[in-house]
Amino acid sequence: MATVTFVEARRRLEAKARPMRDKRMAAADAASLVRDGDHVAIGGCLYSRTPMLLLREVLRHRRRDLVLSRNLMCYEGELFLVSGASRDLVTSWVGIGLPWGLSRIVREFVEGGRARLEEWSHLAIGLRYHAGAMGVPFLPTLSMLGSDLLRTTGARTMTCPFTGEQLCLVPALFPDVALIHVHRADPFGNAQIDGYPHMDLDIAAAAQTVVLSAEEIVDPEQIRRTADRTAIPFFAVDAVVEAPYGAYPHECYGLYEADLDHIDAYARRVAAEGAAAVRAYLDEYVYGPATLEAFLELFGAGRLLRQSRSARELTGRWT
Repeated sequence: MATVTFVEARRRLEAKARPMRDKRMAAADAASLVRDGDHVAIGGCLYSRTPMLLLREVLRHRRRDLVLSRNLMCYEGELFLVSGASRDLVTSWVGIGLPWGLSRIVREFVEGGRARLEEWSHLAIGLRYHAGAMGVPFLPTLSMLGSDLLRTTGARTMTCPFTGEQLCLVPALFPDVALIHVHRADPFGNAQIDGYPHMDLDIAAAAQTVVLSAEEIVDPEQIRRTADRTAIPFFAVDAVVEAPYGAYPHECYGLYEADLDHIDAYARRVAAEGAAAVRAYLDEYVYGPATLEAFLELFGAGRLLRQSRSARELTGRWT
């Protein structure tokens, strides 16, 4: 996999153009900003606010040799492995969630020598993004000390000059592209996230190219009225895609719940059929529907309304 040194990454970010311009584009055009061999950081966490529309579009572009990183990776990792888009995953977990256990597909691919899993602790990978956002080469932590992760990752240790205690040093992570789904953004890329932001702010600041999908694109004046809620500023963003239900079948806090019935059906089929089930899913849900609207039609308006009602009732926003 391609590597970028700290100095190169810093210079690359410092040279990035940061205009205030209209950055709206179609999902297919935004996905074309991902090139073969790129390191792609995925926003959200597990099945929370995953940029599913953008990920499907990248898969539809038939990209190859991508490195995927995420704090907690869901079944998008399986889709990229089976499609041949990626052989390298950097994360602290790969699976659908606790009810379904770890990913059988990732295990088969890694044990069979067809993929590489670089496992960090959840805190450590967050610190790697944070170091990239800060523009420093590494950050110290106590995480991973005493674990086998120290010898299977690129982490180092040092003696603290103040306390004499041993510290773990995690290297900065500078993704080529960040794909992030947000609740709302203006045409310039100023973006707001309701609920927990996960690691998205650091990912956006550390990445060379940032592509946002947003549940809605709003007037800049609406963003200015609640400027304190703006999580990602325009100067970090390169593309904005309007995408209502853009995280579906995953959840977007306050707007719709994760479709756990759909996830359960996928997981059961993969448990029974392995990679063949993932290929069938790709054909039906990724390569088949040419637009977001066509994808959502596979679920039906009633199902989407049910998931939306559940999320809004939970947050007291349903009227």
